[in-house]
Amino acid sequence: MKKYLYLLLILLTATAVQAQDSLRIKIDSLLQDPMFETSQVGLMVYDLNADTVCYKYNERQLMRPASCMKLVTSITALDQLGPQYDFKTSVYYTGQIEGRTLMGNVYCVGGFDPTLTVDDVAVLADGLRQLDIDSICGLLVADQSMKEALDYGEGWCWDDDNPTLRALSVGRKNIFLTTFAEEVARMGINLESVRLTEGATPQNARLLTTLRHNIASVMERMMKMSDNFYAESMFYQTAASAHKGVARARDARDITKRLINRLGLGRNPYKIADGSGLSLYNYVSAELLCALLRHAWQSADMRSVLTATLPIAGVDGTLKDRMKKTAAMGNVRAKTGTLTGISSLAGYCTTADGRPLCFAIINQGIMRNADGKAFQNRVCQVLCESISN
Repeated sequence: MKKYLYLLLILLTATAVQAQDSLRIKIDSLLQDPMFETSQVGLMVYDLNADTVCYKYNERQLMRPASCMKLVTSITALDQLGPQYDFKTSVYYTGQIEGRTLMGNVYCVGGFDPTLTVDDVAVLADGLRQLDIDSICGLLVADQSMKEALDYGEGWCWDDDNPTLRALSVGRKNIFLTTFAEEVARMGINLESVRLTEGATPQNARLLTTLRHNIASVMERMMKMSDNFYAESMFYQTAASAHKGVARARDARDITKRLINRLGLGRNPYKIADGSGLSLYNYVSAELLCALLRHAWQSADMRSVLTATLPIAGVDGTLKDRMKKTAAMGNVRAKTGTLTGISSLAGYCTTADGRPLCFAIINQGIMRNADGKAFQNRVCQVLCESISN
């Protein structure tokens, strides 16, 4: 029996070596493309079962990740906040009820939930029914104090179509309070003596209702559609977990860097600027992206949320039209990234013999993003094909 087990081990080892040799030869040939005479690439492939590097090339080169920065943001958030974390928006009130009039203020406290809709605002307004009132004499207050008063991220270009980062908004617009007032009036509550304003909620305010959206539902649009507003919201949720009163971008950066230190890569001079990848100041590496993907894979809960929210090649999200009719279709789950001169792709796939891999590819200095995407597609096809192909 020992003899047969020994022979099986030798066979498996030989097969693994053959697979790595085949992979190396195929990717080496792809790197002969003339595009690399004038551009750079950082690339790493990691076998998650064998816990070993399958391929690496310029894997430590610092590069702008574009929207692959959302992987850094989402994995840090899952690690820091947990997969059960909820984004919250709450309504409080102060004062007393005289007759059926609230002689006091109503406070709408933003938690930077990017998913809020008019229907959500109506649900929050409906919480006032608990007071059994027909009028309010006081203020309707939008509390935006959850985050620092910065509307944009560090290193964002002025001429981009950037989202405005507010802790309380509807459809990315600063219309929450007027929408809330309209919904309250629609309920038959008189607001003639009410003024709309912004301010902080006092400590003695009493909670009426809280609306929650789970982190997974936020992350789905953030990753599938590469939504920058959702990503910055996730970044500030991480910042808020520092419990310093007001969530600041620098707190999110510090928490991200602590995770990088735990992964053993803290010696590298990475630059974390924002949560979405819009910033021109972000600098990471293929090695770091792979390390984060490995970290998420090792936790069943984190893995479940992350893999469910990543675009699927040839199926949905930003990968819907890529890798169709190839071995990578329906297999590769990965985050895309695109900025001028930058194209990136990082995520997971499974080999033809069932081995799970994570990979990261960052193309930099390319004049046509289509060239970077074509290269990434070919690498993914190689990863998903059988050894004999």
